[in-house]
Amino acid sequence: MAQIGFDHLDRDAAVRAWFCEEVLPLEGALLRFIRRNWPTADDATDLMHDVYELAITGARTAIPQNTPGYLFTVARNHLINRAKRARIVSFDLVADLEAVAAGIDMFEAERQLHARDALRRVQAGMEKLSPRVREIVLLRKVEGLDVAETSQRLGIGKDAVNHQLAMGMKALADHMLGGAGKIVRRRYTARRTGRGEA
Repeated sequence: MAQIGFDHLDRDAAVRAWFCEEVLPLEGALLRFIRRNWPTADDATDLMHDVYELAITGARTAIPQNTPGYLFTVARNHLINRAKRARIVSFDLVADLEAVAAGIDMFEAERQLHARDALRRVQAGMEKLSPRVREIVLLRKVEGLDVAETSQRLGIGKDAVNHQLAMGMKALADHMLGGAGKIVRRRYTARRTGRGEA
């Protein structure tokens, strides 16, 4: 039993190191890829967070040898799935996305086999979020509302929606990597009430 726990922690550490060293440096290219292949520029950051979560889930099974190919295949597949679910984009968009780097993803079968485990982990991570942040994540990521719709439904500003969604997704990613999965709020007010520090 102790050995299983050690292996689990060792794997999480390896995934965390892989993510920081090999995935994060690709962030600029990933954002450009998403903006180039998705009709709504405002969704790019949210879609990137989704891709990170999916990439982490897959890497927990086996860390890919070809990180760029793996990451961009995950991104392509996610955009295709989102486009099909949205039902508001043209069939040409889906066809174009399906033509991008088809067949690179060597880990699709493994991700499907571990989908239930990943879903349980996500649900456990969602339970750790505050009620408001959890509601925003559900509206944006499960119900598929855009920023404006979420803002209108909750009666808060778009910036607040984006900020709290980003905090929630970071907390979920931390949970998926074996961390505490807690939201870390930075305290800006103390700095601003000092002596005019920027």
